Amino acid sequence: MQRFLRKQGFLRVGVFSTFFLGIVLYSWIALSQQPVTLNLLMTAPDAQPWQQGIVRDFEAKNPDIRINIIEGPNATNLLEDLYTSAFILGDSPYDLINMDVIWTPKFAAAGWLMDLTDRMSPEELEAFSDADVEGSRYEGRLYRIPMRSDVGMLYYRTDLLEQAGLEPPETFAELIQASQTLQQKDLVNWGYVWQGRQYEGLVAMFIEILEGFGGFWVNPENLEVGLDRPETVQAINFLKDTVAQGISPPGVTTYQEEETRRFFQSGQAAFLRNWPYVWPLAQEEGSQIQGRIAIKPMVGSAGRTGGACLGGWGLGISATTRHPEEAWRAIQFFTSEEAQKNFVLNAGFVPSRRSLFTDPDIVAEYPHYPQLLEVVQQAVLRPPIAQYAQASDILQRYLSGALTNRMTPERAMQAAANETRRLLSRG
Repeated sequence: MQRFLRKQGFLRVGVFSTFFLGIVLYSWIALSQQPVTLNLLMTAPDAQPWQQGIVRDFEAKNPDIRINIIEGPNATNLLEDLYTSAFILGDSPYDLINMDVIWTPKFAAAGWLMDLTDRMSPEELEAFSDADVEGSRYEGRLYRIPMRSDVGMLYYRTDLLEQAGLEPPETFAELIQASQTLQQKDLVNWGYVWQGRQYEGLVAMFIEILEGFGGFWVNPENLEVGLDRPETVQAINFLKDTVAQGISPPGVTTYQEEETRRFFQSGQAAFLRNWPYVWPLAQEEGSQIQGRIAIKPMVGSAGRTGGACLGGWGLGISATTRHPEEAWRAIQFFTSEEAQKNFVLNAGFVPSRRSLFTDPDIVAEYPHYPQLLEVVQQAVLRPPIAQYAQASDILQRYLSGALTNRMTPERAMQAAANETRRLLSRG
């Protein structure tokens, strides 16, 4: 440092030069000790529990790193748009990327994420649910680490089934039969509610039914499209039958998650397809169904198990970050067993580590988590393809057309299959 200052003509003999040197050295040391700031964008409702819990704990143990939570819109599609716009414009301001499972292939294919494959051993990945890990890969490479899981499931009223002397259904036929029995006994107005509006939630619901009939949407290995196969039409006809037979309300084709949750929680339906967030709300003081519900994986056709659509979030690292090692330290902490356990207990999120579903402290707070693990183990992925958003839009439009009787299921799925094949052929 002295040689540098002398060369620049700053160093002179005397008290002033010594004083000046001290100031320069102090400033240089202070700057070098400034904590690194990592920017992380997430939905506004998630920001508060992150800041007050897991981020605070991380910063206490890592004083050289600060996590700057940027609150985005509540709608996940708008959050995806913000990430996409930042990446396309270049030099994204985000260091850590909080990703919905269906964003992974798009972000990875575009080169926006660091490859994390060599940062975690197969043994370390085994601690996470298989589906969560698969949802973090693209073309065999790992681009995110699962942070919280989420799966679709079937909720049912235990009290109503007990009054009618019924067991929880295992097949679609039994679901219809149980619904009709409960309605005939005047125990409930409606049997089964699901998400039928034209949006991503429709697709998430539908692939569970499709799995239960043995069908598929897109095979990511060879890009084969299965929408125009008989199993797809069977799945659509099952949903249409629930409305035609008065098991589901006529307005179900306009419902999203919250409409169906409120419908079920107000005691109007016996069965509900929805996500884990419903459980704590349904068990709140004053809820009409408090202590009267249970969960199970979605039913299937005879001889088949149903599917549980995998949702959930994971953390990746921006390819343009200037702090990749600090970002990796943050991910290691956030996805660790201890941090996840505290996060689950404080924020009520579903863990991605399998051991936590049966952890005694967590089960004491959330006694349904062992059953939730059974659902997680039947999770199915939406196709991990780079063109997922466009493929989903195609399926949403034609599936909605079939469910609302604007098109026959056969015609709708033939058109959806042809359009999807054209999309995938463009690469």
